[in-house]
Amino acid sequence: MKFNTSGFSKILDLRLLIAYGSRGKFFHLKEFSEELGKQGVKVKLVKDTDFSTGFPSKKISDWFNGDKKFKELIREFKPDGIFADRQSHFALHAIKSEVPTFILLRGHYWQEYFWGMKTLGNNFKNRVAIWFRNKIAEEVFERATAILPICKYLEDVVKERYPKQNTGVFLEGINSALWYHTEKMKLQHPCIGLVQDANWWGKTKELLVLEQVLEKMPNVFFYWVGDGPYRKKITDKLEKFDNFKWLGRLDYPDNIRKFLETIDVYALITGMDLAPLTLKEAQLMEKPVIATDVGGDKEMMVDKKTGFLVKEGDANDIIKKLSRILENKQMATEMGKEGVEFIKKQFNWDRVAKNFLEIIKPYVKTK
Repeated sequence: MKFNTSGFSKILDLRLLIAYGSRGKFFHLKEFSEELGKQGVKVKLVKDTDFSTGFPSKKISDWFNGDKKFKELIREFKPDGIFADRQSHFALHAIKSEVPTFILLRGHYWQEYFWGMKTLGNNFKNRVAIWFRNKIAEEVFERATAILPICKYLEDVVKERYPKQNTGVFLEGINSALWYHTEKMKLQHPCIGLVQDANWWGKTKELLVLEQVLEKMPNVFFYWVGDGPYRKKITDKLEKFDNFKWLGRLDYPDNIRKFLETIDVYALITGMDLAPLTLKEAQLMEKPVIATDVGGDKEMMVDKKTGFLVKEGDANDIIKKLSRILENKQMATEMGKEGVEFIKKQFNWDRVAKNFLEIIKPYVKTK
C-alpha cells in the first residue's frame, strides 16, 4: 500500500497532543512521537491520568476536579489535534474541548466489557466501576472525531456498531533495531514458545486446547511466558504434563528477546487477538510462527509464508502445523527470514507515521 504524501506540507506544522494510558503503552507511543517529530510535527506526550481523572479513581477529590489540569494543558500547548490511547476521562475531556480528537482502539472493547461483567461483575463495586467506564467509553466512541482501530478486523467491528463514525486503521509500528540476535536461555528442545498474559478469559481459555497437543507431542517442550488472573485455570490443567513449563513474566524487552532467540517456533494460541506485538517480535527474531485464525492475527503474519494460521479449538491442526515446521528445518529457516522482511516492511514507524498523517489530514487545521 502506498501513501500519498503530497498533502503533508499542509500539516507539518501540526501541534499534536498524545496521551498514553499505561507504562507499557508509553514505550511504543514514545517511538511513534519521535517519528512524527522527524516529519515536522510538534508533539507533546503525556500520561492521561496526570491531567484528567474522575470516578472510579481512588482519590475522591479527583471525581470533582479531574479536568482542571487538562484545561491548563490545552491552554499552554494549544494542540491542533489530540491522539488518546484509550477511551478515558482524558479522551472525554479532549472531545469536550472541541479539539479534533482521535481515539486509538487497541482491543475488542465490547467483548472485553462482556467478559468483564461476566467474570468480575459479581462484585457490586466492580460492577459499578465497569458500568461507569463503559458509559464514558460509549460517549467517547460516539463523539470522537475518528476512531483508529489497530487492525482491519477491528475497524469492521467499529463500523458495524457506529456506521456513521469516521475510522482509519492505525497499524502499530515496531522498532526492528531492538530485536537482534543475543544469548540464549537454557531450554529443552525442540521447543515451542508462547508469550501472552491471562487477563481476559475470552482470550485465555483457548490455551486449554494444548492439553491434547501436549499429550500427543510428548517429545516437544512448550514454554509459556505470561501471567494474570486466569493463569492458574490454565496451569492447573497443563502442568500435569512433563513437557509444559510456565515461566511467569520475563523482563521486557531484554529477557523476552533472549526467550525468542532460544525457541524453535513461536505460537499464539488465543480466543481473540487483534495486533499482538509478540507475534511481530517473534518474526523479527527470525522465528516461524503459528497463530489462531481469529481477530487480526492474519494481518500480522503471512499464512504459509512466515508461518501458519491454525483453526480455533483444533488441536489436530496445531499438531499438524507444528510438526511440518519442526520436521523441515529449511522451511523453518525460510519462514523466519520471510517474517523479518514482512514486519520491517509493513510495520516500520516511518510508514506508520505517514499513514496516521494521511488519516487525520481531513480533520485538523493548523495555524
